[in-house]
Amino acid sequence: MGVTFTVGRMELKRVLTALGVSERSIDDMLAEMNRQHRHVNVVAFAGMLQKVGLDPDEAANVLRRIGVDDVSIASAFDTLDEERIKGAYGKVVDLVVE
Repeated sequence: MGVTFTVGRMELKRVLTALGVSERSIDDMLAEMNRQHRHVNVVAFAGMLQKVGLDPDEAANVLRRIGVDDVSIASAFDTLDEERIKGAYGKVVDLVVE
């Protein structure tokens, strides 16, 4: 079973605002998390951070601030990269084997 990390809404908003994320983007992200009953895995959360405009280093710093270790952060970004490659690969290449 994975480790659970908890971050307060206000703390998360403060950190994201300090990194230059717009209020609207923050509210959209928090609304998405509410739809998921305020539970999200680290891979999805890292993706959300990048979606609101944070580069991977900034997103990693947010994850570190809430207590996620570097090994888990690296694994999360590796998984995100693999998902993007798999998603793009099917769109870019059409292969027929006869």
